[in-house]
Amino acid sequence: MEPITLTTDRLRLRNWVPEDADAVYAICQDPDILRWTVVPDPYTRQDAEFFLHQLVPDGWRDDTEYAFAVEPLAGGPLLAAVALSSRGMGVWEVGFWLAEEHRGSGYMTETVRALAHWAFTALGCTRLVWRAEVGNVGSRAVAERVGFVMEGAQRAALTNKGTLRDAWVGALLPSDFGLPSPLPYLTTRDQPTQA
Repeated sequence: MEPITLTTDRLRLRNWVPEDADAVYAICQDPDILRWTVVPDPYTRQDAEFFLHQLVPDGWRDDTEYAFAVEPLAGGPLLAAVALSSRGMGVWEVGFWLAEEHRGSGYMTETVRALAHWAFTALGCTRLVWRAEVGNVGSRAVAERVGFVMEGAQRAALTNKGTLRDAWVGALLPSDFGLPSPLPYLTTRDQPTQA
């Protein structure tokens, strides 16, 4: 798939460009981003270049990960990164980070909502997954505001900096957005019980 641009009332989700390297490098010095996300620690200028020149284009070309830069619709600085990663069979996972000075503005909730809608309407996503290390309350708050249903905690579900970590997990279905699912859904409530 070719990179596309999505917009919301306040934001533009656009393709990454080489000129984003300085901003990515600076934002990824934030201790919270280093702690809670899988970006390398320490995060170097070379890491930013690798992200922009290899990881992002490879993901789009291979249809395995769609990464977007997030900026104000009216223009302004880079605010955030967000990506959808394929988990196969119609399941995608969302991941994101937000520059510290822009937290609390609702930008990330708005971004994830827009990306979820695109996943359901353009990618045939049947289930959108959110995962974060247990304790990452900021990420969980965003997921809950978007409407992800928390499904619990999974042991050793995330690898971060070479260490397995327990993860909260939540999911969003097309029906949570009032959209049809590409496949019929037989819930446990719909299944007959065995006598």
